[in-house]
Amino acid sequence: MYDADPRKVPNAVKYDEVSYIEVMTKDLKVMDATAIAFCRDHKIPIVVFDMSSPGALQAILRGDAVGTIVRDK
Repeated sequence: MYDADPRKVPNAVKYDEVSYIEVMTKDLKVMDATAIAFCRDHKIPIVVFDMSSPGALQAILRGDAVGTIVRDK
């Protein structure tokens, strides 16, 4: 997850971890605000990653650091 679209903004900053509140206040548009609030209320962490990247899902299941984790900080 980035603070801007890295395809359009060359110096976009990648987040390794953000809180639910940061996603909403920074308007990061990773998913629907209601879904973010639901995950926050039920303490469900979210992993945001590139599904088209080969092996990414397997790496996440192994516990590798892939993408961005959204959770309470």
